[in-house]
Amino acid sequence: MSAFFQWLLKSFLKGLLLVVPLTVTAWVFYYVFMRIDGLLGIRIPGVGFLVTLALMVVVGALGSLFLVDRAVAYIEHLVSRVPLAKLVYFPLKDFVGAFVGEKKSFRKPVLVALETDASLKVVGFVTAEDLGIAGHADLVAVYLPLSYSIAGHLILVPRERITLLPPEESARWLAFAVSGGISRGTELSRPSH
Repeated sequence: MSAFFQWLLKSFLKGLLLVVPLTVTAWVFYYVFMRIDGLLGIRIPGVGFLVTLALMVVVGALGSLFLVDRAVAYIEHLVSRVPLAKLVYFPLKDFVGAFVGEKKSFRKPVLVALETDASLKVVGFVTAEDLGIAGHADLVAVYLPLSYSIAGHLILVPRERITLLPPEESARWLAFAVSGGISRGTELSRPSH
């Protein structure tokens, strides 16, 4: 991949990380308080999508600048002072960051045996190996994504019930799980036992 396309992708992902939590938070408040249709005027099919993509790239590119980082920190400070807004914004920011941020959380794909004989398994991602809960050192936190959704389930499962998958293939396994098994990437490795 050329340096330009790497920069373009990195800028888009950073823009996504900066814009999505704030936009969704603002949308929730806008929807709840306004609930009025048709305020945006004339709609031209496809223009909104193109403008959104361009905005993500621009915000991501600007997001690397010190001044923008300070502005985002200031906006987050303001959001943190609004009780309902912080309940929407910060968890959403963490969730989006888990997928596209520099601290991606879904780097440890695993197969979780649901039955004791390991006949039924699901794809998941280890999110915490040490829960810090007394008497439960054998439990691991695993996020199970739902197909065709950004939702999922967090389960606490005994360590011996998980089979590690190659961490370098975490994006492929995430695509596999979210697509309901349709997207397999080019080749998914077999689990290591």
